[in-house]
Amino acid sequence: MRMPYLMAAISLPLLMLPFSSQAQTALPESDTQPIVVAQNAGRPSAVSEGESDNVSRINAWTVGVVGGLLEGSFLRFAAELGKALDDGENLRVLPIVSYGAVDNVNDLLYLKGVDIAITNADVFSEFRKTKKPSNIEKRINYISSMYVSEVHVYARPEIKTLQDLEGKTVSLGKKGAGQTITGPIIFERLGIGVNFTFIEAEASLEKMKTGEIAAIIQNGGKPNPLFAKLKAEPGYHFLSVPYDEKFFDYYVPSTFSKDDYPGIVGPGETIETLGVPAVLAVYNWPKGSDRFRKVERFVQYYFDRFENLRKPPYHPKWKEINLAAKVPGWSRYFVAEEMLGKSVSKAQQSDATGGIGAPTASALGVADGRGGSRQAAEQDKVFQEFLEWKKKYGR
Repeated sequence: MRMPYLMAAISLPLLMLPFSSQAQTALPESDTQPIVVAQNAGRPSAVSEGESDNVSRINAWTVGVVGGLLEGSFLRFAAELGKALDDGENLRVLPIVSYGAVDNVNDLLYLKGVDIAITNADVFSEFRKTKKPSNIEKRINYISSMYVSEVHVYARPEIKTLQDLEGKTVSLGKKGAGQTITGPIIFERLGIGVNFTFIEAEASLEKMKTGEIAAIIQNGGKPNPLFAKLKAEPGYHFLSVPYDEKFFDYYVPSTFSKDDYPGIVGPGETIETLGVPAVLAVYNWPKGSDRFRKVERFVQYYFDRFENLRKPPYHPKWKEINLAAKVPGWSRYFVAEEMLGKSVSKAQQSDATGGIGAPTASALGVADGRGGSRQAAEQDKVFQEFLEWKKKYGR
């Protein structure tokens, strides 16, 4: 039975128990109480030891955020959410190690103790298309778009373009990671037939040297730790993934340079690739329920403290996040919509008066808080103009 693991410092085995597909739709108000299972009959428990108050107090404002694999970017962001939003007994955020973007949606739907998840925009769309859970668009919403996770296609010397991978073996890493969805989408849309395999990244690199694998695909915010630590190998390189109308729905254009990967990309070289927006997703608990009030507080803290996440020592990609940005195919959580409106107003007032504490105008998709505001819709217009320019000039 597949079970994600909590971070090493956290010991809450009850969060690991899988539930039926109905578990996240109709949990009783007592879901914060300890779960009694047959094999524990007769053993001491917190309740039997007279610690019911501690059980209630610790569970009262605890929110589970499912992140990702230990070597991935998602887990770091989940951990940083826990650090930035922690408020003792008023709010406790538990980052949870998981098997990646795909399983994070599954856990958000079905696993007890999971209220928030970090996943990819295209993963949500693919999940809905292939697995067809009922009413997924109502059961799962988004709090905000997050950073952009770049697609890395790293190939052997004889592979010059994506088309050269026709009929070759390409590794997607561990099952469930974001690239296990993004990779097949890219090659299907380009009409390139490849043989996908699921082998851990480090082992895949070794198999590339023997010729068993022609290329590996990894999603992750640049610089991706896997490639950042690689020493230059003669001929091994990133493949370009040109951005065109085939990828307008869920992706954005991005690039790699020597600044990102000095051991792989040469001076003055630019590698085109796709960017996959990450999403901070939330389960849409019934309003007034115990789990709803926890999620509501999480969202409030997230917006109120977001500006702290854009400062050291947090990941630099927090600075790229636009809280007002929309996620195609998703519905924004109504609590987040309310907080966004309040935060935009606070940011404009703060910018006008020189105050601090609220999210900055840029973080909220507002170019100028002194009256020249530009919302996400106008930013989308600018982006579409860029796409038209790119199509016209082929660059």
